[in-house]
Formats: sequence, C-alpha cells, structure tokens
Amino acid sequence: MTYEPRTPEPLEAPDLARILRANYRSLATFIALRLLLTAVLIATPAAADRLLGLDSFFIALCIPAGMFVFLFTAYRLVYGIRVFQCARVLRGYPLTFHPRVIRKRERWTKYGDVLEVRVTTRGQHGAPLMLAVSAAGHRRWPESTDEGAWVAGDLPFGGVLVLPGNKSMLFMKPAHWDKLARQREQADAERVARAERAGLTRKTTQAWIFKSGAHQPGW
Repeated sequence: MTYEPRTPEPLEAPDLARILRANYRSLATFIALRLLLTAVLIATPAAADRLLGLDSFFIALCIPAGMFVFLFTAYRLVYGIRVFQCARVLRGYPLTFHPRVIRKRERWTKYGDVLEVRVTTRGQHGAPLMLAVSAAGHRRWPESTDEGAWVAGDLPFGGVLVLPGNKSMLFMKPAHWDKLARQREQADAERVARAERAGLTRKTTQAWIFKSGAHQPGW
C-alpha cells in the first residue's frame, strides 16, 4: 500500500490589513527602541558629570557607542527593512495558497537573516529556490510552514510570503536570478508591467537587501 502524504487544505486567507499593521508596528518599535538607546548612551556622560560629578574616559565612550547604534539602525532601515516593499507587492498581487514551503538553509548577514526556501506549487515541478528575509527585520525564522503558506507575487521576479496563524511576512527574490531569465523573458507585457509596478524587476544582487555579500554561491 503506497503512502501518500497529506496535502494541507487551503486555510482561510489572512487579513492583510492586520498583518501590515502588525509589521508597521514592529518596525516602529524597532526604530523607537534603538533611538531611545542612542539617546541614553549619548546623554549618559553629561548626566554623570552633572549629577554625580563623574568625568571618566570610560563613561565618555558611551557617546561613540550611541553614534554606532544610530548609524547601524539607519543602515538596517535602508538595507534591511522590507515592510514598504511588501506592501507594494501586496497591492499588486492577490494571495495564493501554496501547500508546502520548504526551508533549506539560513545565513546571518549584516542586512538581516537570509533564508533559502522553496515554494512548491501543486501540479508543477522545479520550484525555484528563493531568498527570503523578514519584512520587519526580525532575525529569526517564523513559525512552521508544515501547513503551507500564502504567496503574493510572481516567483521568477519575486514576491511576499505570508505564513498562516501569525503575522510573519517575508520578502522573497530568486536565489539564482540569471537562471530564471528565460522565464521572465517569456512573460507577456502585462505580467512584466505588473512586476515593475510591484518593484520586482531589479536583479537579485542589486536589490537592497541582497547586495553583494548577502548571498554567496553554495551557502
């Protein structure tokens, strides 16, 4: 008797407005906490001198530490936060349920944790390998994808992965952009225009979070 694995049934489509609000709040919290830490570090030497009469070289080091936190926060916002990009994709593409999303590997980068995933489509073979990052900059893999996930986008160009049962949202681009060039070239004008409106037509290695160094062959 042949065993056939159970294919997850499509779940109720997630509330996109709620998910986007949750990710915007997460982004706002990310910024607020780091700006607060920056302010505390920079203000510490002056406060210590005025209130306690302490004038120490080691306390003064809080100022460059605060500047480092500020610069790193700005760097992450520019190169690693994809909430706005995901919102743009979700405006242009509907969510489609995919019964299986396979997590392959994970790598820490200065832009955030980059994940290798395969998004399988029922009845199709050769699912492209995708690179995915948390939209709000979290450095962790979200909940299990055993029950499938929702995808908005066009995989040869990229898209957004939304996991059921939580508010996790990941931005995806093809891991091997050039290998899918033929599929993109065969796309009709309407499909290409749609991808352009969603900001998905830039080459993977030129996209902000996947600049040189974020992905190396073989990882």
